[in-house]
Amino acid sequence: PILIPKDTKVKLESGKLILSGPKGLKELTLNDKIFTATIDDKNLILKVIKNNENLNVIWGTTRSIINSALIGVSTGHEKTLELSGVGFRASLRENILILQIGFSHEVSYKMPDGIKVLVEKNTIIKISGIEKDLVGKVASEIKMLKPVEPYKGKGIKERGQYVLRKEGKKK
Repeated sequence: PILIPKDTKVKLESGKLILSGPKGLKELTLNDKIFTATIDDKNLILKVIKNNENLNVIWGTTRSIINSALIGVSTGHEKTLELSGVGFRASLRENILILQIGFSHEVSYKMPDGIKVLVEKNTIIKISGIEKDLVGKVASEIKMLKPVEPYKGKGIKERGQYVLRKEGKKK
């Protein structure tokens, strides 16, 4: 069973699952031929109509997608990126993130709809939103602008990410 948070409401209407919470509203489609969904007091139960190995895989994936959507509309998803390097800075103009990351020019990244960005201390970027996959995609695209190099550790990394450091040249 999927636990439904306190402030979140779940409706089931003809193959569509409508989730609404304090952070926003999200609509998911369910295949009526494969799944049946029932809503109890504080639980959402997803059952497979016909049991076989392929449908069990789809069932697990669908359950995970619904669970992350519930978390998204109730508390939201967040990723934190850190810039490390001399002169590396980030700033925000409207919905465009402007990065100074060691190039001769500024790098700008336009934020998609549904994503909120906060820049703290010019070196910490907080990305938040309802959709888990969109938050992860934006974070990975920003990290790819300047990947962390293994010798000095300069670049953009996620908070808590381990960077394998290499030893420099020996005489």
